[in-house]
Amino acid sequence: MAVLALAAAVSPVALAGPLTDVHDFATGTEGWFSYPPEAVTASAETGELCAAVGAHTGNPWDVAIQHDAVTFDRDATYTVEFDAHASRAVTVPVQGGPGYPAVFGQSVQLDGSSTPEHVALTFSPSAWPTGEGSPVADDWTTATGNVSFQLGNQGEPYELCIDDFSITPLGTNLIPNGDFASGSTDPWFVAGDLGPADVSSGALVVPVPAASGIYAGVGFNGLAIEEGTSYTLTFDVSASEERTIRAIVGENGGSYGTVLDKTVPVTTEPTTVSHTFTATDSYPATTTPGGPFEGQLAFQVGGRGDDWTFTLDNVSLVESLTPPPPYAPETGPRVRVNQVGYLPAGPKQATLVTERTEPVVWQVRTVSGGVLAEGVTTPRGVEPSSGLNVHTIDFGELATEAEGLVLAADGETSRPFDIDVDLYQQLRYDALNFFYLMRSGTEIDAAIDPDYARPAGHVDVAPNKGDGAVTCLTAADEGAGWAYGDWTCPEGYALDVRGGWYDAGDHGKYVVNGGIAAAQLLSTYERTLHAGTADPGALADGTLAVPESSNGVPDVLDEARWELEFLLSMQVPADGGEYAGMAHHKIHDVGWTGLPLLPSQDPQERRLARPSTAATLNLAAAAAQGARLFAEHDPEFAAELLAAARTAWDAAQAHPAVLAPDAAGNNGGGAYSDGTVTDEFYWAAAELFLTTGENAFAEHLLASPHATGDVFGPGGMNWGSTAGLGRLDLATVPNALPTRDAIRQSVLDAADAYVATQDAQAWGSTYVRPDGLYEWGSNSMVLNTTVVIATAFDLTGDETYRRSALEAVDYLLGRNALNISYVSGYGEVSAQHQHNRWFPLSVPGVSPEGSLAGGPNSTTGTWDPTMQAAFAGGCTPSMCYLDELGSWASNEVAINWNSLVGGVVRRRPGGRVRRREHPGACHGAAGRRDRGSGGDRDVHRRGDRRPGADRAVAGAASGRAVGRRAGCDEHDTDRDGRDRRPRHALPRGVHERVRLGGHRRRPPRGRRGRAAHRAALGAGGARGRARDGGGRGCGCAGDRPGPAR
Repeated sequence: MAVLALAAAVSPVALAGPLTDVHDFATGTEGWFSYPPEAVTASAETGELCAAVGAHTGNPWDVAIQHDAVTFDRDATYTVEFDAHASRAVTVPVQGGPGYPAVFGQSVQLDGSSTPEHVALTFSPSAWPTGEGSPVADDWTTATGNVSFQLGNQGEPYELCIDDFSITPLGTNLIPNGDFASGSTDPWFVAGDLGPADVSSGALVVPVPAASGIYAGVGFNGLAIEEGTSYTLTFDVSASEERTIRAIVGENGGSYGTVLDKTVPVTTEPTTVSHTFTATDSYPATTTPGGPFEGQLAFQVGGRGDDWTFTLDNVSLVESLTPPPPYAPETGPRVRVNQVGYLPAGPKQATLVTERTEPVVWQVRTVSGGVLAEGVTTPRGVEPSSGLNVHTIDFGELATEAEGLVLAADGETSRPFDIDVDLYQQLRYDALNFFYLMRSGTEIDAAIDPDYARPAGHVDVAPNKGDGAVTCLTAADEGAGWAYGDWTCPEGYALDVRGGWYDAGDHGKYVVNGGIAAAQLLSTYERTLHAGTADPGALADGTLAVPESSNGVPDVLDEARWELEFLLSMQVPADGGEYAGMAHHKIHDVGWTGLPLLPSQDPQERRLARPSTAATLNLAAAAAQGARLFAEHDPEFAAELLAAARTAWDAAQAHPAVLAPDAAGNNGGGAYSDGTVTDEFYWAAAELFLTTGENAFAEHLLASPHATGDVFGPGGMNWGSTAGLGRLDLATVPNALPTRDAIRQSVLDAADAYVATQDAQAWGSTYVRPDGLYEWGSNSMVLNTTVVIATAFDLTGDETYRRSALEAVDYLLGRNALNISYVSGYGEVSAQHQHNRWFPLSVPGVSPEGSLAGGPNSTTGTWDPTMQAAFAGGCTPSMCYLDELGSWASNEVAINWNSLVGGVVRRRPGGRVRRREHPGACHGAAGRRDRGSGGDRDVHRRGDRRPGADRAVAGAASGRAVGRRAGCDEHDTDRDGRDRRPRHALPRGVHERVRLGGHRRRPPRGRRGRAAHRAALGAGGARGRARDGGGRGCGCAGDRPGPAR
């Protein structure tokens, strides 16, 4: 710690209460004073203590705000807590004690924002130096001193404000030997493949080998934690190289729940880290067999790359009398825009948060200050979902293409945005390439995505138990949560269910969610075959970053096939007993794993859940749709899909009410319970009818309770309500159903209702529930409703629907109450830390570009502990969101959510496409569908349906080259090979493209930047990412208007 001096000053005569009371400055300065008067003035007129500091270049302690008459007891432990903010970025020392060197101190870094930073630190006076040179003697017990913020030597003037200051004596440190002064690590543990611990320096020093597992770390077991009690965890940490560690307080067993879970950056310099939290659960000091499980403090340090050394010292966990302050999101400027931008010919709406009730002037400005457009706002009053008073801004008449624009209103300036005809080209491909990164049973190839490359997961290679021969869940596996009655599988029953997509943030694979996600990808492609507004050549082979690219099959179909094959493998074989022909509901671990964790490092046993009618009909629907789309490209596979769909339909007819209970298999994976399956019957019948044209399926459709009426709720449709999927496909795919006109009209009616909802909503969202709540996955609800609106555009060519769909995308990309883009890597401030077990272990350490966060969730019964702690005092519905890894209830990714992004945003026909030869064309990787090798097993298999199955070996042994080959250079063209640049009308008839200097994008369209990204790919193999597209959805990337069909 840097040497800090206590300055001498004269305090005011009248002192307020002791600092053991919280000083909230509601009644004045409460005993605080400032000095010297020529350099600083302090006031509490605003309800916080604010010091206006003039220009100063002397010592830090020459200028200060201070409180005297502070008593310190030698044997006590104290926590210092306060909120602080400054008018510009500064680092301010806070220090206290009877006099140097008997002091505590910490430098507080403030970023210059108006949002207060909560600071909490602990200190123990018993550690202060005594004797010669110290103001306290060796046998001291009590001393009096002061506390000060040292404000000098900051150069330019600034203002510092503090609030809710207290110094509170605490109880005993709950962590024994936290300073490692005993000369031993006892009672701490060192777990995993770490090197021998050394405490000879007075700190815990542990070598961390590169090969150590992700859970390797140090900690203390037997920690008693009480729900509702506030604690402060403090520790000193450093590393031989910069690293990130995980600090947790949680249970040592069971579901390994946590009450504190923090990702901590560690540098080579010792740093004091402090977190105050309120426990949302209780853990005993001793484990009872079967639970409850003892509490644990752990620092997980393994799996962080090359060899390094971890150093830890002065660990304390003490009760805090002051709970952490309520969470307050940093929402940035009050002008909220789509941070990616707007189409020249599209709507351009923004929202202003303000206390003003009369219209105010707005301007669209260039970085140099030039004004491209201006007008006045429209006051909208208090917006219910956020509780904010807002105005809306319409600058749709501005058609100038430009980069780095800002919107200014009411003294605020928005985050930057572009106006660009090719705005959403790359977003579509990033959203669809997400699925390759979610694949199970295959390595993620560094030649395709070097940032997110990883070994194959669940291919029967230790520590995985693997998916090659998975048996059924048993009552012994599930324990008290068993919900399947007397269901068992035949003796020796096991399925090879390698492949498919991991569902979301965990390692589970679920038929009901996988089925709808695969169907949405299939519909994205099928829309290009039938919609009058679509580009017929969109989503062709070579457009996505997948190993199968250049195999002659559209890449989106290749990706969907990866899941379809998994769905087929989940079907009970003919000799599988009572439920033959049905589909197992899901497969996942028997217990929850912690995070982060690579799929290849998952040590849990895997089990099949009981078949369900819902899963079986999901298989029937997705397979039937796949059959008609693969008929042109792989007739054999199409025939297999249709046969499986028919078998599943028959099995569901025979078992129409085998339901997945709410608690079924909820230990280690999501339940995905569904008590009503008439909607799945309708969807499956629709897809089978569209594929076969057979009367039996038409008759079922006409007799279904979903044949008429509204099947689209406030959130459109989802995995638990699938009738809308069938309704949309019946409306868009040519067929002879006699009620097709009524079906098409029902889609238009639903779209009209969503447009009306949007018109009344100041953020441009199409999702509003009657009760005002936001559901888990609310962002997917916005997209589901947008799909309905976009389908109406496809059916009619009515620009009203196109504009509405575009405006809904604005909400997701920044025009919302939190001023955040919920799509990772898109916008100046976007979701980065989405809940997923392996994305944090990638090279960037954050979520991939194009991944969608679940979004605000105000249904408190579904909250995770992270949300429970942050929003203990509640939150307005559209602001109940955290960009935290631990918040699965608001920030998880999911395949059925990202499938919507790829379907809603789309390519502009004739738009500029960046093409690059794919590794498959250059290196012979086309058609590879490796699921990894697991050896021969006596298990039920459907046979290998994969093209080139004789080459299906573990990716690591495939011999795939990654070098470049002649003829694989990139080139930029439009679809017909001509180098063209679109032109658009500008004001006063001038044709030009406005290029605005001075603004550095984030980088354009994505986090890593297109040029740097392609350069990296050029060194390790092409990624095959072209700008071409289509799919069911809006004309968000510039679809041409078309006639009704």
